[in-house]
Amino acid sequence: MFKPDNPELKPVQSGISRRAVLKFCTAIASLLALPASAIPVLSKKLAQTSRPTVIWLSFQECTGCTESLTRSHSPTIESLIFDFISLDYHHTLQAAAGEAAEAARLEAMKTQYGKYLLIVDGSISTADAGVYSTIAGQTNLQMLKESIAGAAAVFAIGSCASFGGLPAASPNPTGATGVASLMESGEIETRPLINLPGCPPIPIAISSVLAHYLVFEKFPALDSLLRPLSFYGNTVHERCSRYHYYEEEKYAEHFDDEGARQGWCLYKLGCKGPVTHNACSVYKWNEGTSFPIESGHPCLGCSEPGFWDKGGFYLSLDALLPLGPVRDETVDAAMEAGQQLFEENCIYCHSADPTQFTTPPKEIPALLRSGTIRSHKRLDFSEDQLNILEKYLESKK
Repeated sequence: MFKPDNPELKPVQSGISRRAVLKFCTAIASLLALPASAIPVLSKKLAQTSRPTVIWLSFQECTGCTESLTRSHSPTIESLIFDFISLDYHHTLQAAAGEAAEAARLEAMKTQYGKYLLIVDGSISTADAGVYSTIAGQTNLQMLKESIAGAAAVFAIGSCASFGGLPAASPNPTGATGVASLMESGEIETRPLINLPGCPPIPIAISSVLAHYLVFEKFPALDSLLRPLSFYGNTVHERCSRYHYYEEEKYAEHFDDEGARQGWCLYKLGCKGPVTHNACSVYKWNEGTSFPIESGHPCLGCSEPGFWDKGGFYLSLDALLPLGPVRDETVDAAMEAGQQLFEENCIYCHSADPTQFTTPPKEIPALLRSGTIRSHKRLDFSEDQLNILEKYLESKK
């Protein structure tokens, strides 16, 4: 035991150095697209912020989101748990089990009512009163209703908690759904909510958004699906390391062909990067080592709603278009891409209403390829973009 009058013994002090705090804050500012002037503000706020209670609920999930969190390197999971938050309940990481674990959750909810942060990963079963997934005798839906009542804010981690994910794939026997959907339907109380989809989400997206909330007591700027724009504001395609091959129309046709060995674009092998909003291609995985496309596998679109049911993973967006109503969601994504091409390139000279476009859609690809119209020479569309534009205009006839 430490005795104050014994000069040979000194208490062990926890905490982090000012240099470490500044490094941490610099990383946060960069990740969340904050100006350099925000760094001293972050540093000051973090030094003054008390460690808020965090309750992490895991429902219909695979533990992949927790695995992702534990691999966060900037900020690290250790710095989050030991210096910035109090992770009072987490099935996988906590030492307690059984009744002791549930008692810890209930005690944290009682003493920190209205102040604690609630993290949810995994979808919530709603079919047959939610009996397909239970914890300590409670259904996931019951536990979520109970826990959300005193939460200051809710973080839906992963595509399952955000949109239902794989458990919600057709035919969805458990009635799996995400947190936002339950709020919208009134089945659970509405609280400030942020979605961090992905299967799993990028590690630093989880830790940096938590840090942002600790400092500013609010979420960063969000898109229409409640995703942080700093991570989901651009598509994977826009910042892909293979993008220049897409521009040059150099595509791998098979996983073992020469194009694949040369690292060419994976669009024709089913890459959904053009319609998937995420920052995998920027921050990557395993401390920035790589991401699926760089490793030779097409993007599956896992951070988008209903990605599992949007058609074959290894069929290109262009190939999925003619497959009929069973592919409605994929068709919608491609039509959105076609509309964007039209609005960004055509409406300056033509009508903003695509129904008033006089040129037959089938003639457009040949016309743009010909280069005979001077004003169109600057439109350097790929073959896939031409096909998508044609199908979009055809759909408006």
